[in-house]
Amino acid sequence: MSEARIVQDVNRHATDDSVTDARMAETRQHPGHDRPVDRFDLGRLGERWAERFLRHAGWAILDRNWRDGRREIDLVAIRAGEVAFVEVKTRRPGPQAPCEAVTAAQRRNLRFAAAAWLRHHPGVGRSFRFDVIAISDGPDREPEILHIPAAFEADDS
Repeated sequence: MSEARIVQDVNRHATDDSVTDARMAETRQHPGHDRPVDRFDLGRLGERWAERFLRHAGWAILDRNWRDGRREIDLVAIRAGEVAFVEVKTRRPGPQAPCEAVTAAQRRNLRFAAAAWLRHHPGVGRSFRFDVIAISDGPDREPEILHIPAAFEADDS
């Protein structure tokens, strides 16, 4: 498994995504702080950071929060013919690192959802992989983004 640890100010790489900016403005926030209060909003904010990170790295985003029944793929991206199914985990500082929060059941669900996505989008990409983007966010610092390309295989348990 290869890793690339990148700590950056993701806001420098903002896109002109008015929907993202509008949603960001709607989040409930800590008084005097620009980070959301609840877990759902933190997760959505993390997905936007991950999307901006991937775009900055040359990936095109094909889908966001794509669903097949109860299964969901956070981000589907493509670069040079390779499709990445991306699970994004955003956490506040604590005992468990964000990348450790991807359970075997979540990996299995992501594999099933990816198979459904590929059935719905025949001919897209020449290869595919499963990535994890782990984001640690704290109130007094910029988020840390850890991108783990090919974090697991299609046939891992």
